[in-house]
Amino acid sequence: MGPTAYYTHPECLEHDMGEGHPECPERLIAIERRIKDSPLAAHLRRHESPEVDLADVARAHEQGYVANLRDFMQQIMASGKTRAIEPDTWVCPGSWQAALRAAGAAVAATDAVLDGQAGNAFCAVRPPGHHATRREAMGFCFFNNVAVAARHALDVRGLKRVAVVDFDLHHGNGTEDILAGDDRVLMVGLFEEGAYPFTGAPPMADNMLNLPVPPRTPPAEIRDMIQAQWLPRLNAFKPQMIFISAGFDAHREDPLGGLGFSEDDYEWITRRIVEVAMRHCHGRVVSCLEGGYNLSALARSVESHLKVLCEASGK
Repeated sequence: MGPTAYYTHPECLEHDMGEGHPECPERLIAIERRIKDSPLAAHLRRHESPEVDLADVARAHEQGYVANLRDFMQQIMASGKTRAIEPDTWVCPGSWQAALRAAGAAVAATDAVLDGQAGNAFCAVRPPGHHATRREAMGFCFFNNVAVAARHALDVRGLKRVAVVDFDLHHGNGTEDILAGDDRVLMVGLFEEGAYPFTGAPPMADNMLNLPVPPRTPPAEIRDMIQAQWLPRLNAFKPQMIFISAGFDAHREDPLGGLGFSEDDYEWITRRIVEVAMRHCHGRVVSCLEGGYNLSALARSVESHLKVLCEASGK
């Protein structure tokens, strides 16, 4: 296997939704600082994210939505002002390029892993993606990076089965909206019950396995749920590639959630995912950053996540 590929781009820092917004450029800066000072830095092969081809975006999103979003963002670029596209999600002059780079990272990482240039990959990008539906921006998200990459793997690269694993605090409603009913995809997710966007129970289709977790559920119980429900479905499905919506806002220090994860829990979950990937698809994993809003907890959790990916890519 090749090394772990690490995709990011300076333009992902140019998307700024305003002072006090939790989804801020400092998130990537905190990760960069942590990784720079970590022994993991020597095991990562860094890449600048390319801009996504809008033909790839159109495999996950309706063309009318993509065209309208581009027009809206270009108006923002021309005006130099920041405007809301929905109550929680704002667009600034740097948002369009950041969105292109975030989705482009996911697609490029997919190609690198499938071509054997990398054993697995992590995309340290923003804006995140898993709330973006086929036709709507929401929840800090514009393009659904993981869904775009999954459809690229299926429709362009010819894979027959891919899995999506979403362990963000919030339900990946956009990913579910895009991929529900596609029998080539198995999506498994966990999220805090009753949290934004108030969806996921029940799932939209049989190819979705959702685990709504009540607030303050002990992490040990969540591990048991993963062992009993996620892993049998993933192993039976035998994915040819696994995509991760890697949100770290279930951490006990995160301001937006009521779950109690630690870095050890993220390491444990990542190991279980990687074990499935090693068993069925030569370790092919592409992970994309989603949530995580306590800067220190986010950086530490990403380091734990990357530790497992780097160990796997070295085997």
